[in-house]
Amino acid sequence: MRLTVADRLALLTGRGVTLGGLAERLATIHGDRRMVEEASPDRGDPSRLHLTFPRAAERVRELSGAIAGRAGRGDRVVLALPNGYELILAVLAASRAGAIPVPLNAELTPAEVDLVAADSGASLLVRDLDELPVPRRADRHEPAPADPGDVGAIFYTSGTTGRPKGVRLTHRALLSDLRPAALWPGRLHRDEAVFGLPVSHIMGFIAVLGMAVAGIPVYFLPRFRPDAALDAIEQRRATIFVGVPAMYRLMAEAGAEARDLRSVRVWASGADAMPAELARRFQRLGATATLPLPLPGLGRNLGEAAFLEGYGMVETGGGVAFKAALPLLRLLPGEALGVPIPPNRLRVVGEDGRDVAAGQVGELWVKGPGVLEGYHGDESATAEVVTSDGWLRTGDMARKGAFGLVHFAGRGKDVIKRGGYSVYAVEVEGVLEQHPGVAEAAVVGLPDERSGEAPCAAIRRAPGSDVDAEELAAWARERMAAFKVPVRFLFVDELPRTGTRKVRREEVKGLFGAPA
Repeated sequence: MRLTVADRLALLTGRGVTLGGLAERLATIHGDRRMVEEASPDRGDPSRLHLTFPRAAERVRELSGAIAGRAGRGDRVVLALPNGYELILAVLAASRAGAIPVPLNAELTPAEVDLVAADSGASLLVRDLDELPVPRRADRHEPAPADPGDVGAIFYTSGTTGRPKGVRLTHRALLSDLRPAALWPGRLHRDEAVFGLPVSHIMGFIAVLGMAVAGIPVYFLPRFRPDAALDAIEQRRATIFVGVPAMYRLMAEAGAEARDLRSVRVWASGADAMPAELARRFQRLGATATLPLPLPGLGRNLGEAAFLEGYGMVETGGGVAFKAALPLLRLLPGEALGVPIPPNRLRVVGEDGRDVAAGQVGELWVKGPGVLEGYHGDESATAEVVTSDGWLRTGDMARKGAFGLVHFAGRGKDVIKRGGYSVYAVEVEGVLEQHPGVAEAAVVGLPDERSGEAPCAAIRRAPGSDVDAEELAAWARERMAAFKVPVRFLFVDELPRTGTRKVRREEVKGLFGAPA
């Protein structure tokens, strides 16, 4: 029996919806449709995992029974597993068993995994799902009772500076933003998403769950390679691609513009600021629709693809705001971070704790159901970022725009204080990356005797480029105030990155010989 929209929404918005019961609800909603096909990480067998929604629910029940035999209610279960769809299923299974999952990427060193296991007080550490004996069908347990306000999972921050912290997120925080995905008109047209993000990080986790809620099948790449991603989009005629800006840069460098990517209707990005021109390039490569046969004067490509850019962080349980560039229509002007995703609210706050005026820069504050319950075992750290009335101090800088829009200006720690001026690293990087010889720029502040700090830029040249420091300095002087122009340029083959491909700015400073 086909469920109505109202039925689907009731299953996802009714009382008691938690991670542990999600797989069974999705099987009820989507029936025997394909959920995921996973590529082999070693380029061998073209795929290693095929799951329909009912088979995924059954796998969750199997793993849940195995975890329930080794962990009690409320116990932390560290899942240090290879990147793949089964990590998502293991998280749902641990929750179904009444435990609190702590997902990690197995590419972390054993010492890093052990550090998280100790910090979280885990009673069970799983490095391989084969370690979990699957119980007989007769022994499988019923889902453990849970409340949406209970802690559903703990995600550890990447730890780019200092010791990583465990972010405690409730079931409500992790699922509230996904419910509108049930409205996706999946039965009206064919969709498939190509996906290569790490699901142990919040963006990958939420994006995969969002696809499942929408009923959009996923072709999952456990290890992102730009050529493999382009092959998958082109050969499978995928309609959606989700990635981070670094992935788009790599695909562009791998010859994206020579590929047939017209099947893509939606490109999506998050986790870091997306350069506007790079987004426009990929919009033009996709299409609103593709005709089966060429038409005189029109060709097969009708319109452009949409580009969606989300903003969020671990502490917000995923996305809280978005920016959309739609075919033939720019919904949000300029470099707007965007508008809040209801019911989230945004503020731009000055150092005095008051909202700044339009056009001024301040710290972005967020309030909504996704805000963390707290840092695990660290009440003082929680108090530093969450106000008494529930606002999260993100540490990100934003410029307050008109009509409630906000413009992303960078992390607070990425603001370079040069004399009496504030230099925003993201702004300088955007100008440098407009130069055709620059593939990527990372701007950091280094100590300067005269002005306190001075901007310096690490540059990855575009293929075949021989751009030098003098040319880039002249380019920057024509487009920025003098105090924003980097005083040093360093050309590198690669930039240090986190698991979500963000640039590790503290390590970039080390490339210049400065202490990290």
